[in-house]
Amino acid sequence: MGIQLFVPTFRVDECLAEIRECLEKGWTGLGFKTVEFENKWKEYTGLPNAHYLNSATVGLSLALKILKMENGWGDGDEVITTPLTFVSTNHAIKYEGLEAVFADVDEYLCLDPNDVKRKISDKTKAVLFVGIGGNTGRLNEIVNLCKEYNLKLILDAAHMAGTRFSGEMPGKEADVVVYSFQAVKNLPTADSGMICFKNPDHDEICRKLTWLGINKDTYARSGEKGSYKWKYDVEYVGYKYHGNSIMAAIGLVQLKYLDQDNAYRRQLAYWYDANFKNVDRVKPIPIADNCESSRHLYCIEVNNRDELLLALNGCEIYPGVHYRDNTEYRMYSYAKGTCPNSHRLSERILSLPMHLRMTKADVDYVSQKVIEYTE
Repeated sequence: MGIQLFVPTFRVDECLAEIRECLEKGWTGLGFKTVEFENKWKEYTGLPNAHYLNSATVGLSLALKILKMENGWGDGDEVITTPLTFVSTNHAIKYEGLEAVFADVDEYLCLDPNDVKRKISDKTKAVLFVGIGGNTGRLNEIVNLCKEYNLKLILDAAHMAGTRFSGEMPGKEADVVVYSFQAVKNLPTADSGMICFKNPDHDEICRKLTWLGINKDTYARSGEKGSYKWKYDVEYVGYKYHGNSIMAAIGLVQLKYLDQDNAYRRQLAYWYDANFKNVDRVKPIPIADNCESSRHLYCIEVNNRDELLLALNGCEIYPGVHYRDNTEYRMYSYAKGTCPNSHRLSERILSLPMHLRMTKADVDYVSQKVIEYTE
């Protein structure tokens, strides 16, 4: 099987016990475990609101939809974003009829505040910051820019479950934070996410939109007398975006171990760092000062990325690339050439295997082969 980039670890017996409770109770959908997981997530992060979703992608879409709707944005208004991310980040902007304006990245692979400032126009309404790999980058500077220019801030925290900055969960100053619990993330389920609005009114709207616009969900109605369960109103043309209790049951177990698991990821990163310390041709992507990263990724920069990738595959090592410069895709090609550092790094970065089943011997073997095959 070789050494894979990602291999999720589940506490199988505990997960099955939580799922069994759902099955025995006869409640597998919205409510029951989703409510419990939302409360646990608020307790864990310190964020004021949390709504459980079927993916982080719909979370980003909802974040932009609600901010657009509540702030009177029009079609074609601009959101400044990064080209170095999974396409779902930028598709979410397109979903809502907004325009993605790409700003370059810095040494952390996160948005460069200097280029963000250059890209602000009269049509700019928000900044979408991606904490790639669990890194906070220069998020504080982005927060200050948003305050200065009266822009909304959306934090794509898909990689940031468990990341801390100066001992605090990042995102408290953002208008909305979106997490991913997709199959290979640090807190894996089969697929799901969490959206955390700062404004409780936005959280309330979100809950209606994720359940087809209905103003009273099935769980809330379950305590009512049967004859009145159907008496609800439909306030919005909503969607079927909410999470379910089976996925939340898995999430509840995974959350108990998140800090412990992330600590081991940081240990893996420490071993990688030590192995590459005196190797000039392998440059690990740095972590921002005061950031205790979730270490979802361990990225390096090399000269011969594509050749190295093939050589490692030949040794049964299977790294990845996070990510291809999005302006290389046809729907974002209008911005090609506007973010030179992102494009340069996109051709040079490689994500090395990073998961809980790896040992120090695995890290040493991967490191040895990387050093052997880099130019």
